[in-house]
Amino acid sequence: MRIAYCITKMNILYNDKTDLLYIRLDDKKQEIINRRVSEDIVLDIGEDDKIVGIEILDASKHVSLEKLMPVNYETSKTAK
Repeated sequence: MRIAYCITKMNILYNDKTDLLYIRLDDKKQEIINRRVSEDIVLDIGEDDKIVGIEILDASKHVSLEKLMPVNYETSKTAK
């Protein structure tokens, strides 16, 4: 049996204002289709029906964020 490994850069982003966690599994630029698999989870499906990203809404309810450290935090600017 032969197993092929593909090394890509994985990114984990968390937005603490919206409590949204995004895990990007493949950094290749490609067209994606969003597929909602539950109320709080959306998969980004890329070429060859591979999962390239996972979006988790209300992330702090589903994931132990401390165990994912280091996480890149993004903050959104709001108009005043």
